[in-house]
Amino acid sequence: MEKMNFFKKFKPALNFLPIAIFALAISFTSCDKEEEDFNAPSISLSSGSAFNVAGNDVTTKVTITSPGGAKSLIILKNGVPFNTINFNKEKSVVYDFTYTVEALTVGTLVNFTFQAVDQQEKQSGISVFEVRVTSKEIVEISGEITTTVTWTNNKVYRLNGFVRVQPNGVLNIEPGTIILGDRESKGTLVIQMGGKIYANGTADNPIVMTSERPVGFREPGDWGGLVVCGKAPNNTGGVAELEGGYGAFHGGTDPDDNSGVIRYVRLEYAGVPINPNEEVNTLTMGSVGRGTVIEYVQASYGLDDAFEWFGGTVNHKYLIAFRGLDDDWDIDLGYSGKVQFGLSVRSPMGADQSGSNSFEADNNGAGSAATPLTSAVFANISILGPKNDRETPISLQFQHAAQLRRNSRISIYNSVMTGYPDGLFIDDAAAGSGQAFLDDHLQIRNVYLAGVEHWGGNGYGSAGTIFTSSPANGNQHPSAPRGNRLKVHANFPGGLAAMTSKFETEGYNNRYYNSWKDLGIDPSAFFLGSPRFTPNAGSVLLNTAKWDNTPKADSFFQQVSFVGAFGTTDWTSGWAEWNCHIVQYF
Repeated sequence: MEKMNFFKKFKPALNFLPIAIFALAISFTSCDKEEEDFNAPSISLSSGSAFNVAGNDVTTKVTITSPGGAKSLIILKNGVPFNTINFNKEKSVVYDFTYTVEALTVGTLVNFTFQAVDQQEKQSGISVFEVRVTSKEIVEISGEITTTVTWTNNKVYRLNGFVRVQPNGVLNIEPGTIILGDRESKGTLVIQMGGKIYANGTADNPIVMTSERPVGFREPGDWGGLVVCGKAPNNTGGVAELEGGYGAFHGGTDPDDNSGVIRYVRLEYAGVPINPNEEVNTLTMGSVGRGTVIEYVQASYGLDDAFEWFGGTVNHKYLIAFRGLDDDWDIDLGYSGKVQFGLSVRSPMGADQSGSNSFEADNNGAGSAATPLTSAVFANISILGPKNDRETPISLQFQHAAQLRRNSRISIYNSVMTGYPDGLFIDDAAAGSGQAFLDDHLQIRNVYLAGVEHWGGNGYGSAGTIFTSSPANGNQHPSAPRGNRLKVHANFPGGLAAMTSKFETEGYNNRYYNSWKDLGIDPSAFFLGSPRFTPNAGSVLLNTAKWDNTPKADSFFQQVSFVGAFGTTDWTSGWAEWNCHIVQYF
């Protein structure tokens, strides 16, 4: 019997094997293609919200990506069918949606929902475009201001991205004007070196820069903030860029440089993190000169610092830091200006992960002796911390009423600090702020440190501690001891004893109080609603200020008789706002 060659027998089949494999590959490819075509479409909007006055148009771009080919776009208005747009199997579609705002009640929300359907009837997710009816026309602002422009109070202006007033540009803002920051692009107003802003509000008609979001939805960080850059000195050695690297340069040799006027202005819900520990603050000032006027400014609910100075010589009166997240008064890079009449009020749970203080002062990040030294003078400051009584829980990130460190040399006069876990902290070693304090270069005079109600002893309490029935008022809690009125760096020359001796020097008039109530501060000052910041009748704050021991307080300072920010007159009346979370602005 003849042996059959296996390969010879199946040779015809083998001849067809490449064809079969090729066909199989086509089959797999076809399946992959078919499976791809059945993927659901996706949809996105260029903007999720808009607002304008009746009769004006608002728009958003609807982008549809549909592997199976787009068939239609279904649009609902307030849940009711509004329109259907048909397509011809396009895999990528951009549809410009326009809505002419109807004559509805101001504040009315109109919601449009968009859903794409492909040729296989697969549906995308739903995207929402929210339109709010306003009382004023919305003007979109972006890019650069290089000439003289005026924003009027019969319109509302929305900042998109970084809006920059460039050298020789002048921005005039009328009293009563509302300015919004776009939330998606974190709208920020930057006054560059050589540019000018004249935001000259009035007590009856302040200028407000705030969140674009409606009542009930606003939160810190809704927009960038206000940045002013000047040509005054700083201690970086020349022109520097503000932290975060967003193109805001500052510095020079002119201490009298003039960036304009910012008066009777409220800044709300600002602050943008650029990099870790590098942010746009509510009001950021880089080397701003003393020719600039900045007074009657309220910084509320900021994501980072309320006021931060990077060098400069600008002077201020009447500043409010209200319920921000990080520091109230952050001083750096050789700021040497003067501030009189400042109020800071904190929310119990509103603190930053980096640790929140009211004052935080550095000469620079390295703590070097670079000049000009950070040597600002503050007088008549009232610091109302987050903890008004021992039962009030607060964020564990709260630290000190004042942390003075890294070779800073600021001075604080005729001021009151209360409500923090710790009071005054000189956080520097022999060659820095510690020695400067002992040598009288850093001066603390006529400062009243008051503790938390019902803590007893020195009155300061650990963050977050809550008492129930015990221990009795005034006793030390065994598992959560009180904080410190005074605190020093581990390498402070002579330790806490040396600091205490200096602080208590006769003639410096520094005082301790167990509770803010002992100072005659009204309890309403700690709460939302209608706080009263003027001291109660008979308060020790009203007539105990001293100026004969304040050598750095020159003629800029009014030699008032009261300690803290207020005497019998409330300078916040009429223009400040304590309930901006419920205000319908436009």
